[in-house]
Amino acid sequence: MTFNTKSPNTTSPIILAFSGGLDTSFCVPWLKETYGRDVITATVDTGGIDAEAALALEQRAIALGAVEHVLIDCKDAFFDTVIRHLIAGNVLRGNAYPLCVGAERGLQAAKLAELAIARGAETVAHGCTAAGNDQVRFEVALRTLAPDLEVLAPVRDNSWVREEQLAYLEKQGLPLPAQGSAYSINRGLWGITIGGRETLSSERSIPENAWVLSADAFSEPAAEAKHTLDFERGIPVALDEEELGPVELIEVLETTAGRYGIGRGIHLGDTVLGTKGRVAFEAPAAITLITAHRELEKLVLSAQQSRIKDGIAAVYGDLVHEGKQLDLACADIEALLDASQRRVTGRVDFTLRPGQLFIDGVNSPYSLLAATRGVYGEAAGEWTPSDALGHARILSLPGMLATRAGRTDGQGT
Repeated sequence: MTFNTKSPNTTSPIILAFSGGLDTSFCVPWLKETYGRDVITATVDTGGIDAEAALALEQRAIALGAVEHVLIDCKDAFFDTVIRHLIAGNVLRGNAYPLCVGAERGLQAAKLAELAIARGAETVAHGCTAAGNDQVRFEVALRTLAPDLEVLAPVRDNSWVREEQLAYLEKQGLPLPAQGSAYSINRGLWGITIGGRETLSSERSIPENAWVLSADAFSEPAAEAKHTLDFERGIPVALDEEELGPVELIEVLETTAGRYGIGRGIHLGDTVLGTKGRVAFEAPAAITLITAHRELEKLVLSAQQSRIKDGIAAVYGDLVHEGKQLDLACADIEALLDASQRRVTGRVDFTLRPGQLFIDGVNSPYSLLAATRGVYGEAAGEWTPSDALGHARILSLPGMLATRAGRTDGQGT
């Protein structure tokens, strides 16, 4: 096995972003052996890690040779710094994918940098390969936050394949990560991504038994159920009239909507590297919240507000996807999104059926529908019939003039 390294003149520990999978499991002993320095593993919890999984991560890290394992609970921070803006912007990449995994990388990088400073470390490392998006997200964020930190990516920089890493761990007599699954699963607060042989091409879906949250949604369909969501200034605050913190509400809604197969999809889009990529996802809470939130916004925002916000939110989604959420432009967009939510307060009634999320109705003290004395399609309100006629005439002027002008070049009739 050959490798590329550079050995800084330091004895400070190396902070390794640790998921417990093969790549990061391999990195623990390899970094320790290659650099002769202590390795501190760090898992930044942005959802999807219960107490049992947290204990297993710590035990694995120590068994692999880490001198310390740190679990950093960032679920609330993930909502406050990222998810709330994804909801405010109704962000769906490719009009389908709610950035289930990847949106948290900037926050995770920030926590790694903070830990490095606290431990006096000059180096951080990650286990990303050269083929994915996360290598770029991590390094853009880390270099933005802490330009003087050295960033190591052993698996990427040495082009190691799975078999080489397994052989290295076996030779060292170290524990191997669980094997046998044909699918790669990443889970966080905002949803799950699932990758397998079917997602390497564009022709097929993954099999029914590969779905995590909704495997029985159609073979054992749940009965129709009605629910309510309450928002205050764009923040979800209650589910079925029970007040919940945002993180808990998302966790409950994931189970509630997941059993109906809500938020299940396959996203085909552009990677950070410029190639096409495809991944299956399950995001029942994200899709339910964004769908409900968008409908409430239709009631309380003006047409111009919605039009401007939609365009800006699309740019925001691209920046987050590319790991650039620490860019100053993101802060500016977040300020606009926050301002747009001042009147996004109210209740959304919805019905869940297998494979269907149906919005029954919305209500808000800031309803623009209720503010007019007119009745759509029935009666004029703040305007007269003659006002409506004049408005239609004015709106038709550009078309009338274009038609007249076209007659001079033979295109008119």
